[in-house]
Amino acid sequence: MKKLKYNFGIFIVLMVLFGSCQEDDVSIGEIVAPTNIQVTAEIVGTDANNPNGDGSGTVNFRVTANNAITYAFVFNGDTEVSPSGTKTYDFSTTGLSTYTVTAIAIGTGGVSSSTSVEVEVLVLYEPPIELITTLTKGPWRIKSEAPGHFGLGPVGGVNPGEFFAAPPFDKSATGMYDDRYIFNADGTFTHITNSTNDDPVENTDGTVFGRVDLIDELGAHSETPNGADIENYPLSDYSKQWSVSAPGGIETINLTGTGFIGYYTGGNHKYELFKYEEQPENELILRTTDGNNEFDWWFVITNEEPEMGTVVQPPFNTLVWSDEFDVDGAPDTANWTYDLGTGTNGWGNNESQSYTNDPANVVVEGGALKITAKAESGGGYTSARIKTQGLFKFTYGRVEVRAKLPTGGGTWPAIWMLGANITDVGWPECGEIDIMEHAGNNQDKVSSALHFPGNSGGNPIFKGTDVPGASSDFHVYAVEWSSDEIVFSIDNIEYHSYSYTSNLPYYNNDFFLILNVAMGGGFGGAIDPTFTESAMEIDYVRVYQ
Repeated sequence: MKKLKYNFGIFIVLMVLFGSCQEDDVSIGEIVAPTNIQVTAEIVGTDANNPNGDGSGTVNFRVTANNAITYAFVFNGDTEVSPSGTKTYDFSTTGLSTYTVTAIAIGTGGVSSSTSVEVEVLVLYEPPIELITTLTKGPWRIKSEAPGHFGLGPVGGVNPGEFFAAPPFDKSATGMYDDRYIFNADGTFTHITNSTNDDPVENTDGTVFGRVDLIDELGAHSETPNGADIENYPLSDYSKQWSVSAPGGIETINLTGTGFIGYYTGGNHKYELFKYEEQPENELILRTTDGNNEFDWWFVITNEEPEMGTVVQPPFNTLVWSDEFDVDGAPDTANWTYDLGTGTNGWGNNESQSYTNDPANVVVEGGALKITAKAESGGGYTSARIKTQGLFKFTYGRVEVRAKLPTGGGTWPAIWMLGANITDVGWPECGEIDIMEHAGNNQDKVSSALHFPGNSGGNPIFKGTDVPGASSDFHVYAVEWSSDEIVFSIDNIEYHSYSYTSNLPYYNNDFFLILNVAMGGGFGGAIDPTFTESAMEIDYVRVYQ
């Protein structure tokens, strides 16, 4: 092994936090500084004939100390925590170079000790000039319009997105698609976390997308996980360093510190370029292993900006999701979840019902879903509202719902959609698409509507039409949603359309489905005092893309 030259330095940082909303004493325990800090550096490929390594530039560091509870490494100004006390660096400057890495041992109360180690490393690899030229032709973005632009598979797998490959715009509400990645010629990597808010002046605020727990490496946050994902994690623009190496003969982008691309997965922040010579011009496929060594994550990036307003158009003729309601019992929990309680829980509109999951209000029987509004003997009304939120969402397509509507003054059945980012941006910023609404006080007339900022509440984009037999016969209520137009139809006859631009929430954002029967409210109107019960029956719900 190459003889190492050590430059020892020890610093101690002591923080004691006092204060409480009560008069109790606060104790953080005994403060003990780590001692006997030791660092070893293994330069890969070192032997008697190659004292500076095999030319790969790979060095494995290990630090130990007495009384340490965790460790960190500092190189080139970036600090990376390593509870195990190990860290691998792939140095990339061609030739023989000396690098200084600082190891930190952290004890109780935040007290730390450090030491620095110098390693002289040989790097024989020199990136192809064509690759460097390609990378510096930025900015780059996730190619959201491409199938499989984001995916995962087994560690070491060679098929992009073997376990999951995202369809176009599948993650449009997560904070991923507005990010831009710039590989500057001077070796700095700039991550713009929101490229759409820099007009007319630069705004460094933004959000990103990442793996639950691993994204905590970026700092504490209050976002609620969506499954195993953290969506719209607040993060400002930042800069790190980038380089290209070729461990194992595979060209690899190395980012320093917590720099990342697309979806934060922790790990070593190295992105292998998958068969880059075979990729189309202005496009690259990247692969990285997460910090849990659980999956390989795949990304398709491009340095071409998307064409606005012409991304997705009909026809939509591939069935991607449906519920045929052919199994009696409760609605399928793989497809539907419930909103429960009264309007004070968030749906408002001065409605009079309380939503339940009681079979008396919502059940599948005889090949149909039945949502029944009922007058209760003790007063008041019950009904049901089911939704696909957290289970199914989509961007662009055709929704078809074959339904027979309830009767009775005050009934207000609806088939509709909300933007999946409602929990982050609220309503009406998320957007709303009302495929069908009906008021029992206005029998045989249905309507459709669009709600968004500036056109919401009592001022939506609205149109009604006559439907004789709306409550005695089944009809197919449909919406066809493309990247610049939304078209409503009944029994395949169009009656309402609206063209929109990319500044509205319908552009490149996921929506989920909702089915419900309300009572009263601003749309349902006065409830017939003789009303007892009535149901909306739904034969099927189908989504085509």
